[in-house]
Amino acid sequence: MPSSADLLPTPPLKARLFCMVYESMLLFGVVFIGAWLFSTLMQQRHALAMRNELQVWLFILLGFYFAWFWTHGGQTLAMKTWRIKLIRKDGAKLSWQQAVMRYLLVWLWFLPGLAVARLFGAQGWMLVLLPTLNFIIWALAVFLHPERQFLHDRIIKTQLVLLPAKSKTTTSNTI
Repeated sequence: MPSSADLLPTPPLKARLFCMVYESMLLFGVVFIGAWLFSTLMQQRHALAMRNELQVWLFILLGFYFAWFWTHGGQTLAMKTWRIKLIRKDGAKLSWQQAVMRYLLVWLWFLPGLAVARLFGAQGWMLVLLPTLNFIIWALAVFLHPERQFLHDRIIKTQLVLLPAKSKTTTSNTI
């Protein structure tokens, strides 16, 4: 018997990338409030004071944000907007361990490019170009997989699926 994962199509790469753009706009608010809370609670008086601790705090905060949404329905707000859902290959919802592992693996979209830039002492446009190339290569890697899934999803046996559009039903408005 096929699982629900087999019945739903994989979202197109274009939709997933637009979902990421929308997610980044929403994350601006999460990061802003998280940084404000950190600086208020830690009485941070200067932006460079406790910078590493702030980065660790934001990393954990973002991890909790994604893991919570992925384990409670499989969708963030941006994913709901684009009708994209994260499920396990067998159709079940994710466990906390899978969600955290996926969050950590998603950083491969950026970290190798940043590491190469640092290794070669990149400056100026190279600081933008190397991570951007990393991002493009990671995104295009979906075309190497028959189901068009990202590498991090294949590793932890999850997949993104495109939910069907909700049909519009006519309702009468009575006053």
